Amino acid sequence: MNRKYFALIGLLGCTAQAIAQESPPVLPVEETPYHLPVFSNHLVTLLNVSIPSGATAGYHRHALDSVALVVAQAKTRSQVLGEVAKERENLIGTLSYSPYGQRSLVHNVTNIDAGPVRVILVELLEPEPSGTTAATRAVAYKVELDNERVRAWRLRLGPGQQAPVINQSAPGMRLVVESGQLIESQPGHPDRAMDLKTGDFFWQDAGSSRSLRNAGSTPIELIEFELK
Repeated sequence: MNRKYFALIGLLGCTAQAIAQESPPVLPVEETPYHLPVFSNHLVTLLNVSIPSGATAGYHRHALDSVALVVAQAKTRSQVLGEVAKERENLIGTLSYSPYGQRSLVHNVTNIDAGPVRVILVELLEPEPSGTTAATRAVAYKVELDNERVRAWRLRLGPGQQAPVINQSAPGMRLVVESGQLIESQPGHPDRAMDLKTGDFFWQDAGSSRSLRNAGSTPIELIEFELK
């Protein structure tokens, strides 16, 4: 009886050890290969996700509500832990919101395309809405996301085009999809010229008023969002 008991305990121990060996290590997304935190304040952390062709990020966990924007497209293979891997075409300009704070995600991402994939990932550090009220903007700003955490707009300006003045009522960010020469005008301030590059980002405080004009020869595309 004792021999059978100890044999069973030994078998269970070996099984547990084998399962532990098969379970991959899982990192917080902020510590994951190819996921580089490049900006942070008391409200958000922004990560520059840039995965080269053929590279794998490894298993990592998303645990904060997040806004993501694809700024360099490529096909990837994403595998949620314990599920079958799925291929995905990441198209430039794709904007998404994920409520990871309500249900975290553990997955691994591999770039299976010839070029790099690059995503701007903005994590919302507060677990709940802060209670700020996002603005209502002019029709040139097309609403892309509107939920309990953020309101986001897409703005496209052709050469010489100007967007009407808007008033930003909550803090947020500007993310650049298509590069170009932009002029930002604010009452009481000299015009500010910007040489925008795809993937650039800017923190924007509440309370500002501004208009934007494309001063270059190519279209400009921006994503702007305000926090709720």
